[in-house]
Amino acid sequence: MCDTLVALSPATADGSVIFAKNSDRPAGEAQHVQYYPSAIYLRDAQLECTYITIPQARETHAVLRSQIDWMWGAEMGANDQGVIIFNEAVWTRAAMGPPALLGMDLLRLGLERGTTASASLDIITQLLETHGQGGACAENDDSFTYHNSFLIADRTEAWVLETAGKSWATERVRQSVRNISNGLTIRTNHDRRSTDLGIGPQTVDFADQFAEGGATIPAGSRQEWGTKMLEQAQGSITTDTMAAILSDHESGICMHGALETTASMVSWLAPDGRQRHWMTNAPHPCQATFREVEFPQQVTRPQAAPAELNV
Repeated sequence: MCDTLVALSPATADGSVIFAKNSDRPAGEAQHVQYYPSAIYLRDAQLECTYITIPQARETHAVLRSQIDWMWGAEMGANDQGVIIFNEAVWTRAAMGPPALLGMDLLRLGLERGTTASASLDIITQLLETHGQGGACAENDDSFTYHNSFLIADRTEAWVLETAGKSWATERVRQSVRNISNGLTIRTNHDRRSTDLGIGPQTVDFADQFAEGGATIPAGSRQEWGTKMLEQAQGSITTDTMAAILSDHESGICMHGALETTASMVSWLAPDGRQRHWMTNAPHPCQATFREVEFPQQVTRPQAAPAELNV
């Protein structure tokens, strides 16, 4: 379970793009904020992800991310190009495949290789179609599996990407606020889609075709609450607004229990390219402190080891 929100200008108070996520995971599962510098790799280098090995890119961007100890991928993060990607679990009618790329792997790959939100979107969908998605999404529970949706943004635009197996559809965010909460939300309003869904006029209702529980958003759901709170704050949304939504209990967005909010992140992207990020690196945003995390000075080098930040 997770909740991800984005506000674009003119919904924000200062014309920025503000992005936020609660990462809801099994209680007690640790996440750590890590920084990976940009790197240059040898030709034909291979990359070990959580379950499979794929070809490494020639160059990768510097990345700040919140990472679960046992997996290669990340729950949320940003790169030095000003791209931010957060993901969500979704349960679909598409069959679960064998171990492949996790959604968290795809998120990290999109950050390491993408220079814009649109470019990262293309990278993720290409990797999804090539390698597929699958594998246990919890360290000690092989039955905990899911497909993924993503919210991807830079300082100029935001995209929703929803997947079911190797099928996918995207929606460019045209309204000033958007959120996702563990359900498929793209109907026929997709801007791009996988070729198996056909070409030409948009006729496929993605959520209706693939959503396990149906395409209707339940009344009182976290999805509905998140949309309502964003819409009520339009024109005055700040990073504090996002932190308050992530900390909200009435909506269920701040989760406690067997599944709990184990880490949270709020990001701010200015029109001039500046970026700022705050992460909790601790459970329950209602109690944790959002601490600012910056991209440190770095030296580009091949096969760079991570530097864990003290937040």
